[in-house]
Parts: sequence; structure tokens; C-alpha cells
Amino acid sequence: MRERDLTATTPSQPRARRVVGHRGSAGALRDVVALVVLPLPLLAVVVPGAFAGGGTRRWFGGRGESQRADAQAAKDDAAAAFYELDTAQRELRISIETIAAVDNSPPARRVASDFAALGQRIDEVSHEYISAVDAHDLDRDDLEASVAARARTELARVKDELVRVKRELERFGQGLGPLLDKAETQLARVAPAIERARQALLGASTALDAARGAGLRADDLAARLAALGPELTRLNQGAGQHGVQETLHRADQVLREAEAVRADAARLPEQAAEIDRRLVSLRTRAQALHTRSTQVEPVLSELRRRFTAACWQDLQPVPEQAADAVRQAELKLSEAQRARSEQRWADATSRLSTVRALLNSTDEAVSAAGDRLRRLNAVQKDPEQEIQRTRFAIRDAQRLAMAGRQTPDPRHARPLDDSVARLERAMEGLQGRHPDYWHFLTETDAVRQTVARVVAQIRDERGGAGA
Repeated sequence: MRERDLTATTPSQPRARRVVGHRGSAGALRDVVALVVLPLPLLAVVVPGAFAGGGTRRWFGGRGESQRADAQAAKDDAAAAFYELDTAQRELRISIETIAAVDNSPPARRVASDFAALGQRIDEVSHEYISAVDAHDLDRDDLEASVAARARTELARVKDELVRVKRELERFGQGLGPLLDKAETQLARVAPAIERARQALLGASTALDAARGAGLRADDLAARLAALGPELTRLNQGAGQHGVQETLHRADQVLREAEAVRADAARLPEQAAEIDRRLVSLRTRAQALHTRSTQVEPVLSELRRRFTAACWQDLQPVPEQAADAVRQAELKLSEAQRARSEQRWADATSRLSTVRALLNSTDEAVSAAGDRLRRLNAVQKDPEQEIQRTRFAIRDAQRLAMAGRQTPDPRHARPLDDSVARLERAMEGLQGRHPDYWHFLTETDAVRQTVARVVAQIRDERGGAGA
């Protein structure tokens, strides 16, 4: 007959969470104490009884002891099933929590709800198991065979129910494959993403220290880097507190902003040197433009002396406008220099851009006076050169319009015919004692522009047809 110590744990049947009795263990302890204090002649009487069943109870032979052993075996089997179900539930709960931390989609929420419902069923069958164990004391000396038989039957039923629910749990877990794989993939991205963000912050801090070592304060960059401190704290708190998606998004954001700070800090010495170069270059250009602007008045004087008012009237404000623009440019250069000294790089760059725009527009206006005199001199000396240049452009466009056609397209022929008439009228304007040479030049320019548009239109249409 097999007898068991209810508190024993064997390698094949873990007993970490079993609900078991303790009377047999206490009885065994009392027997060991008795071995120590009893006279030697009694050892022969005490020892067989003490180690036969691990306790001090009386064992009755026959069918009663067989029923007790069967009930105890059923109790051990139920305890093993209970432990296995509890272990499976705890392992599956980790998977469910992993999915919930990553995925908030309807399938993921449905899985969490189904697991909660299954957990209620597990709680119910666990309660049935505990109640069955508590209801039957298999260590009683006066345990009747019928009671042991009922205990065995009830414990076997509970064990079967535990096994059945465990199978349901296993089937449920098998259906989590796609969601769990996706969640684990996302989780696998968290640690590297956080580490990349930390390294980016470290790189930004190192670059900022280098810029400061070069004598550059970089206060704005320091403020941008300090603003990332709370975000790093949240990253260190982990995805368990803030969720995987939010943590990944935060890590990417910190990475981008830290990289931007690092790049700006690394570029800062070069930016400072570039601003210094632009200050020198634009100041030199402003001085040169000031000198050139003083030469506009003599040019205007010659235009007024030799040509009609229509040829130079629009240039009258140029000297005053140029002088004013140069003064504004010099003022902005002073502001840019002050911003550079205070290391306000954005302000310095903005002021320098304004100076450049002022000088460009002034340079065009100053150049326009000299260009006007040069062109008027050329057309006064030989207007035929301008006429032939314009006629060539018209004839070339007419040949293109007739290529491969018996008659030209009216959309092309009409503007070309109008250009011919416009050139003729401009040529007629050269007749007389005081011809308006500037009007003639503006007309020939306009004719060539019209012809160029017609040519571009023909080539676009034929290119599209060929395609």
C-alpha cells in the first residue's frame, strides 16, 4: 500500500501552490522527537509505526486504506492540474499585457475582453478545487471508506475540470499568434529607439560643449537642449508607463531634435565665420556702390542734353534713391555687426539678407542709367542693326510656323503678322527732328519677346504631338 507525505514536492509534480493538509508533517515531527526521548527498548515498537505513513495515525488495512490512497492520489493529481492551470494563466497574462501595451486596435481590445472572461471561468474552477480540498480531511484516523470514495470522485471531477479549462486557455493562447508577434516586434523596437535618442542627446551635449569651448555662447541651442530633459525622463520611465507607440514616437522626436541641436552646434563656428565674411564683403560693396551712385548724375546730364525727355525721365530719381538705399544698407550693416557681437546669429543673418537685397536693387538702378546711355548711343549711331536683329527673329519664327504646312496656324500667324506691323510703326517713329530712340528700343524688345513666345508655343505643341 502506497502512503504519501502531503507536503512533499517531487520533480515530476511541483507543489508550490497546492492546497494541502499539514497533519501528517506535524505527526512525523512528533515521531522524530519521540525517537530521541523514548527508552531504547521502545524503539523497536515506535519505529515501524512512525515511518510507515509519516504520522501517528492508525492505519486500517483492507478496502478502507485503498480508498484513502486513491483519494490522496486524486488530491495530488488535482493539485498538479491546479498548479499547471495557474502557471499557464500567469504566462498567458504576460502575453495579453504585451499586446495591450502595444496595440489598441479592436482585435486587441477583444482579446483582452475574452481573456478577462476566461479568467472568471478560471476563478470559478479554482474555487471549486479549493472547496473540494477543504471539504475532505484525508488524514483523519476515522476516515470512512465511503467518505474517501466520495472525496476521490469529487477531486477527480475537479481535476478534469481544471484540465478542461487549461485546454481552453491553451486554445485561446494559440490564437494570439499574429497579435503577439506584432506586439513583440514593436516591443523589440523600444529599447534601441530609446538608446538612439540617448546617444543623440549625448552627441548634442558634446557638440554644444565644443562650441562653448570656441567662445560661442550658443544660448538658444542650450535652451533647446534643456527642453528635451523632460522628454528624456519620460523615455526612462519606459513603455510600461507611457505605452509603446507613444514611447517610440517620443524617442523619434527626441532623436530628431537632438540631431538638429548637434548639427547647429557643429555648424556654429562656421556660421560665425561666414557672417564675419559677409559683413566685410557687403560693407565693401556698399562703399563701392556709393561711389558708383555719384556717377549717375553726369550720365543723366548727358542724356538730358542729347535725347528727348522720354529717353531719361524715368531715371531722374535714381541718384537720390541710390543714396538713400546705401544709407539704409550701412545702417543695417551696423545692426548686423551688433547682433554678431552679441551672438544673435539669426538676427545677424536677417540683417545681412536685408542689406544684400538693398544693394542688389540699387546696383540695378545705378547700372540702368549707364546701360540706357550705351544703348541710346548705339541706336542713334546705327538703328539698322536693331531693325535687322528684330526682322531676323520674325522671319525665323515664320519659317518655323510654315514647316510641314501649306498654311500657318492662325494662332501663330496672327501674332507674327502683328509683330511685323509693330516693327514698321517703330521704324516710322525714328523719322523727324527729335526721334524717341528709347521708345524705338522698347518696341523692338517687345516684338522679340512676342516672337519668342510664339516659337516656344509651336515647339511645345509639336513636341507633344510627337510624344
